[in-house]
Amino acid sequence: MQSEMTVRSFIGTRDEDWKDQGFHQHATVEISLLMEGRGVFEWSAKRDSLEAGNVVIIPAELPHRFEGISRSRYGVIHIHYAPPRLRDILSELVEDRKPTMFTLSALDKDRYEKLFREWLRMVSVPLKEKAWTYSAWLEVLMLFLLEHSQSNREALSITRAGDWIRGNLQHGVQISELAALAGMTEAGFRRSFESVYRMSPKQYQQQCRMAEAKWQLSASSKDMAEIADCLGFSRPHSFSQWFKNIEGISPTEWRRQQMMQFG
Repeated sequence: MQSEMTVRSFIGTRDEDWKDQGFHQHATVEISLLMEGRGVFEWSAKRDSLEAGNVVIIPAELPHRFEGISRSRYGVIHIHYAPPRLRDILSELVEDRKPTMFTLSALDKDRYEKLFREWLRMVSVPLKEKAWTYSAWLEVLMLFLLEHSQSNREALSITRAGDWIRGNLQHGVQISELAALAGMTEAGFRRSFESVYRMSPKQYQQQCRMAEAKWQLSASSKDMAEIADCLGFSRPHSFSQWFKNIEGISPTEWRRQQMMQFG
């Protein structure tokens, strides 16, 4: 019979000269994000340097240790007796009996931090459906890591360019500038970008613009001129025509339908 899941989570602040006293292990699966600073993670087969944005997932009963190189902050989750759905997600992230280390881009690290802090705030108060809420939130956190993890330097360079596109939707995509940001030739950047995102930089920008447009239309009271401006359109008419070409209806009609659906 499956035992009830238990979870312990916290933000740990460490001094630069901090280190674990030897190897230790625990019965839980540990997920640690280095939010700030630098450190070291070591287990029996390997010793890795850590920087902000690195995530380490450690299987239960695996001897390991951490130490600090600079003052650092970790967002830590310990999970014991994960339910089947969560266990399936964790199995996608962790090799059997080996720790997994990967990197979140700067923007994705900030987004995960916000989710993690909201999780800490939520679990600090009494809950009506504790087990259900824990399981649902942990699935969201782990799915976020699964979706946004990058395991190699080239992919991380590409996601930095992706971060720039997402954060600068009002600007056009200049391949030469993005390639320079990633430290690649233009041709190499295009190939690598399509390998990571399964679309061209221009298509990715359009996807991000549409996602932001729909968010602004459904979650804000901004008028069309304001939304058009933040997405890089010089005139509301240009924004409306672009939106209609993709969605088949105008942004004004799309917003009206959303209000009718959820009103």
